[in-house]
Amino acid sequence: MFDNLSDRLESVFKRLKGYGRLSEDNIQEGLREVRLALLEADVNFRVVKDFVARVRERAVGREVMESLTPAQQVVKIVHDELVALLGGRNRQLDLSGRQPAVLLLVGLQGSGKTTTAAKLARWLLSKGRAPYLVPADVYRPAAVEQLRVLGERIGVPVHPTDTSRPPVETAREAVARAGLQGLDTVIVDTAGRLHVDEALMGELRDLKARLEPQEILLVADAMTGQDAVNIAGKFDADLSLTGVILTKVEGDARGGAALSIQAVTGTPIKFVGVGEKLDQLEPFHPERIADRILGMGDVLTLIEKAQATMDRRRAQELQEKLRKDAFTLEDFRDQLRQLRRMGSLEQVLSMIPGLGAQLKKAKGLMPDERELVRVEAIIDSMTPAERRNYRVINGSRRRRIARGSGTTVQDVNRLLKNYAQMAKMFKKMRKGGFRNLPQGMLPW
Repeated sequence: MFDNLSDRLESVFKRLKGYGRLSEDNIQEGLREVRLALLEADVNFRVVKDFVARVRERAVGREVMESLTPAQQVVKIVHDELVALLGGRNRQLDLSGRQPAVLLLVGLQGSGKTTTAAKLARWLLSKGRAPYLVPADVYRPAAVEQLRVLGERIGVPVHPTDTSRPPVETAREAVARAGLQGLDTVIVDTAGRLHVDEALMGELRDLKARLEPQEILLVADAMTGQDAVNIAGKFDADLSLTGVILTKVEGDARGGAALSIQAVTGTPIKFVGVGEKLDQLEPFHPERIADRILGMGDVLTLIEKAQATMDRRRAQELQEKLRKDAFTLEDFRDQLRQLRRMGSLEQVLSMIPGLGAQLKKAKGLMPDERELVRVEAIIDSMTPAERRNYRVINGSRRRRIARGSGTTVQDVNRLLKNYAQMAKMFKKMRKGGFRNLPQGMLPW
């Protein structure tokens, strides 16, 4: 989402570093570029004005002008102010008080509200909660069926909504049923409209009064830029929002909504949807987002993704196999699958400090996702004996594997050659490199 902004800011800071010692004129020139970069990213112009003023006030002070590394000090100031602009810290859901906790999801039609309800339920399930999904959009029968199907997919119960009844009655009945069934979190997916209107707001005010939810979360489409900020302002004025979930941030959004919502409405962003899959909802961490914008990577999120997708017992088994020189093509395939569960390669690599930016600059070096699919298909086309010992794969077997995987013999040869080189590297590392690895950690 922040690619263009990151590129622009990187060029500004590179120019500042070239000056060696900074003057007020250098800083003013750099801040003009920062201002333009933020405006191009569709950040609210008042927010940009205040942001640049705060940075300027600090940047022309003694901490920068008398520093041995003034350009780095400016980067630090911009980073600090970006964190503040984004809300300062991660804001967690309020699930305290009356149980079951009630989360009311509101927003316009097409913002991804129903899918987000399922994503949020899946996330809560992973945290040990027992969620209950409530389709309260009685005007769009497909929404009820959609949520039922999504609930089945993630293993979360869904309230059997009767579309002939008012949404308030349905929601109150659902909360009572959740309590009787021992479910501790009710997620109410409300009806959306094509635009904010009094009928929509009246219904939502009624739901708020009758349910007394702990959280009222606006689901907003990041692709709409400043419209998302305006919509947040209108919903907040009527409902006193407790948080925002930004969807579609993996698309071509410029980042203006994320950088403006907190400052304009005072409503914190609590989650971001980073993809279409039901596991692609992440808590919003202002400091980590600021790191990504400034090209510093996001190691903490990368570690959390790895912990969520990697099987610790399996990792320990693989480490033991590496020590014994018993790492097979089957193990290699399993590792590829776990890597793909963490997200796209581009997303994963962009979280490694410096690496994502370098790969983006060096066009053609970004790994091709389709190559991973081909590799997995080739390994799947092998027999168990071939996966355990690739040396038995002769010419006729290579042709059979290529036909079975829809690839070429050259593709099969390339995979086997790369695997043999990797096995040789592991053998060298085994003599000393693995001894110092923490328990359960693999060398890649």
